[in-house]
Amino acid sequence: MVDQHGRGAGEVQDDSTAKFFHQGKPVTQQYGNMGKSLKNVVGPDEVCEAYGCDAFRLYEMYMGPLEASKPWAPRDIIGVFRFLQRTWRLAVDEPTGELKVRAEPDPDVERQLHRTIAKVGQDIERLTFNTAIAAMIEFVNAAIAPGLTRDQLERFALVLAPFAPHIAEELWARLGHEHSLAAEPWPGHDEAMLARDTVEMPVQIGGKVRARIVVRADADSKSIEQTALAHEKVVACLGGKPPRKVVVVPGKIVNIVQEKD
Repeated sequence: MVDQHGRGAGEVQDDSTAKFFHQGKPVTQQYGNMGKSLKNVVGPDEVCEAYGCDAFRLYEMYMGPLEASKPWAPRDIIGVFRFLQRTWRLAVDEPTGELKVRAEPDPDVERQLHRTIAKVGQDIERLTFNTAIAAMIEFVNAAIAPGLTRDQLERFALVLAPFAPHIAEELWARLGHEHSLAAEPWPGHDEAMLARDTVEMPVQIGGKVRARIVVRADADSKSIEQTALAHEKVVACLGGKPPRKVVVVPGKIVNIVQEKD
């Protein structure tokens, strides 16, 4: 980032209002290439010192597709840093440093893990690392409350390793392995686990999403329509009047057309 006078990023300070200043005067934020001549190179050492190498690595892959131009926004690193913190707390009891694993797997977490393994594996092949990381974030958020078994934690550590190798290796060692996970095979997944029992569908009224409903994945249009019309937000929007038309695209969307006043 440089201002209109070519001052480097290291010379520019920002305040809590997300406005940028140089010597007390506001500057304009511009996005472009990084380079020494532009005085806007961000040294990796300072980022690694503040957040760790894994967070720095994750952030670079999470910024977006590899072929797309992306602005460097240091404030956004905190998001993946917090993901790593949640991952650590998912597996390790911080006061004692001991692993916290459950004896029996939670069925929902197990299904989510199979989906995560499949999704991340496919995204690595396509080099779409940002969506792979998003899938892992979703998994950790879903697993925080139920917790993981030792076997589930092992499989997730293997999935996490290409993206955050240091924390993955640490978890692998705490699981009792004396060798590195680097030579371990990619964990398998059960195709039957990938099918979803339920789907969430937006309900649109007047061109705007007014509610979201959760229905069985195999629900027919009539039952989906009934569920949508019974939703309290939909009832409130319709104001007691029957809809003129309801269009259901199973698994995708419910579109409700109101009667004109």
